[in-house]
Amino acid sequence: MISRRRLLAASVALPLAASVAGCVRHPSAPAVGTTRPLPIPPLTTGQVGADGVRRFELTARTGTTEMLPGKATPTWGYNGSVLGPALRARRGERVAFTITNNLPEATTVHWHGMRVPARCDGGPHQTIEAGGTWSPEWTVDQPAATLWYHPHPHGSTEKHVYRGLSGFFLIDDEHADGLDLPRRYGVDDIPLVIQDRRFAADGRLDETDSSTYGLLGDTIITNGISDAHLSVRTERVRLRILNGSSSRLFNLARSDDRPFDLIATDGGFLEKPLSLSRMQLSPGERAEIVLELRAGQTLTLRSLPIEPRAGLSDPAEFGFDDTFDILTLRAAPQLTPSPALPGALATITPLGAAATTRSFELQWYMINGQRMDMNRIDLTVQAGATEVWEVRNADNWPHNFHIHDVRFQVIGIDGLPPPQALSGWKDTVYTEPGRTYTLAMRFSGHTDPTYPYMYHCHLLHHEDQGMMGQFLVLGPGQQPAPMVMSGNDSGHGH
Repeated sequence: MISRRRLLAASVALPLAASVAGCVRHPSAPAVGTTRPLPIPPLTTGQVGADGVRRFELTARTGTTEMLPGKATPTWGYNGSVLGPALRARRGERVAFTITNNLPEATTVHWHGMRVPARCDGGPHQTIEAGGTWSPEWTVDQPAATLWYHPHPHGSTEKHVYRGLSGFFLIDDEHADGLDLPRRYGVDDIPLVIQDRRFAADGRLDETDSSTYGLLGDTIITNGISDAHLSVRTERVRLRILNGSSSRLFNLARSDDRPFDLIATDGGFLEKPLSLSRMQLSPGERAEIVLELRAGQTLTLRSLPIEPRAGLSDPAEFGFDDTFDILTLRAAPQLTPSPALPGALATITPLGAAATTRSFELQWYMINGQRMDMNRIDLTVQAGATEVWEVRNADNWPHNFHIHDVRFQVIGIDGLPPPQALSGWKDTVYTEPGRTYTLAMRFSGHTDPTYPYMYHCHLLHHEDQGMMGQFLVLGPGQQPAPMVMSGNDSGHGH
């Protein structure tokens, strides 16, 4: 296949920095063996008013963060200098947000994985201008899951996320309440966002595009800092893991090569715990795993080289050969006993017959031969419809696929059943070159003839370059209406 660099005249491919290949440590990074305590994002459940609405406040702002020891890195964050608080709400609750943009430029806040009215989705049509405020409101209507929120301004999403804007959104429900799982936030239930970064000598983020593929870093940042460790006081610890990187895939493993248990993916629990020794996450994907430790044990969560890699033009260019230490876990000399994991976690019912099947081809920053056009609706969907989407990576690059407002089931890969790790609910899936992923989904009852949802590659440079489309969810008899850039639209959803 001809390299895209020779076909995209508007793009200039630069070689990867030598420090990325082989994962040479940044000169400002601490010496091997020295770590800092893992920061735990503050947990907020907002304030419940007399009307029963749970209200949250977020402010996007600039700041400085000691990502590297002794270095002050200019960063962006929500309610702080980097990342944002972990938001927590329950299924069935009404939630409302007041979001203020104190950044020097416009941004948005997208609720990744949330079933939410389109006008509240926080995609590129819900722009919050510098100095402006946005107030979305909706009812949480989906099972317990680990979601996240992040910027989604068209053309600049990668830079906004790279500078530090993202946070967890945790949903609880009665079913999850009844499962005997680690659930003490910050003790044995740990949110963990994994990201890669590059730094200049003075500690500033190096935002220089390393290639047309997107930003790849030589330093791993966990919850906002490099070289972190977690002190473990219980026999089992639950990690809610988000790949919050722009472009890098991770292949996670324990340093002792013992298995761990996967209990949930993007959209909620698996049917039962799945024992794994490797787990791959592409940007935007989440997974909940449970690790068992022995008293006094120290182990490292690592990322190993990515497999498989068939059909890729140059795996090393995409960081597939790299190995990183992600997080050191240090078990106390005496550990509090943890109960065994439940044998059953959830019931996942196949969605059944679909009224519509659609095909999507991913190639050259395009989907089905088109780049994103903010003024073009690519397809319309009937509210409540069950559809099957066949997504093929026709490229010689890594891509993945994310759909707003829906959870989907991966029902086939090239016509064969998917691996067990993909047996749960997903909203983002990695697509290997040359393979077709068959996804089944049922759309919500949120209808809007004006405001669209997005589907796109979640490798952020690809998204920014136009690898994205738009769809409307319509009710009976509804027709698409002229689109409106909402700006500081109140965003109330029903």
